[in-house]
Amino acid sequence: MAVEKSLPDLVILDIKLPTIDGQEICRRIREWSQVPIIMLSASDEERVKVNCLRLGADDYLVKPFSIHELIARIEAVLRRTRAIDLPSEEPGFTIGDLEINFAERRVTVSGTPVSLTPTEYNLLHQLVAHRGRVLTHEMLLRLVWGPEYDVEKEYVRVFVNRIRQKIGDSPANPRYISTQPGVGYMFLKA
Repeated sequence: MAVEKSLPDLVILDIKLPTIDGQEICRRIREWSQVPIIMLSASDEERVKVNCLRLGADDYLVKPFSIHELIARIEAVLRRTRAIDLPSEEPGFTIGDLEINFAERRVTVSGTPVSLTPTEYNLLHQLVAHRGRVLTHEMLLRLVWGPEYDVEKEYVRVFVNRIRQKIGDSPANPRYISTQPGVGYMFLKA
């Protein structure tokens, strides 16, 4: 795969490619890399968008779109990726068997490293930074995705679900992230 050889800062994938489905390429990239991925498609069906996000895409853009919107989304994804590389004022956080080292951008559960995409990490970081407070879908969209994302509530739901799976949290019996139905999410206090 060309991505493995060139190690880009960002990957833009069309769902419909001549030899292999873009969703399959996204899945394969996520097996070894956390590079930000933007999916392009003519489909605006929610199930297709959600599937791409669940596979590991960081954003999804429906055709036709303007070059200005694509550039804005590229800038937003790269801004999120770079923002998490800045040193944190809080050195670390532990609750139960979940440990987050903000300075090293490292997450472990029971000592086992957890591989998060840049967007997943940034979302988890925001939830932890505001622990004990309910963050609405809109607040999380602005904090994690940027001001140009204001109606993509399914992004938040999909990414919270992916984080929960990776850190071993259950929405039915949460140890870390509590769902506030119709409102948003709250990271529970220790």
